[in-house]
Amino acid sequence: MRYEVNYGTLAIVPNTKKNSLIYEDENRYIVEETPFEIMEDSCRYFGSTYDGRKDSAKDILGSEYKIPIIVEDTNNLIVFPTTSPQASDCAWVSLNRIKSFEAVDAKNTRIIFDNNKELIVPTAYRSIENQISRAIKLDYVIRRRKNISDKNS
Repeated sequence: MRYEVNYGTLAIVPNTKKNSLIYEDENRYIVEETPFEIMEDSCRYFGSTYDGRKDSAKDILGSEYKIPIIVEDTNNLIVFPTTSPQASDCAWVSLNRIKSFEAVDAKNTRIIFDNNKELIVPTAYRSIENQISRAIKLDYVIRRRKNISDKNS
């Protein structure tokens, strides 16, 4: 089964070296692709490449590391990595589905989604906070550009 990130996606978490655990609204299931492969496939599905999306986000944010990705731009479907995207322990979290987040301890963060589902990721609170800030900035810039473009048409 192939998987494309969609509005129901909460998070994509590595399960083994070759598969991922997908968290959606009320479902949780395993897909025989790594989180990074799912990201690449999802970007292609929505008409771009992962590298193209990453390069655009880099230009907008002026950042180089752990770049959030706009998987689908009509609805600003933005996800961010919890570590380096190619790392075997990297999970991807959907920005638009986050309700809140809190430190569990020095190395783990609890993410609470808008449907009250929770996920603990092995990433420090400050790192998740930085990732969310970057993703929000990316979202803001893209929405602003779309509004300016709409007004000029």
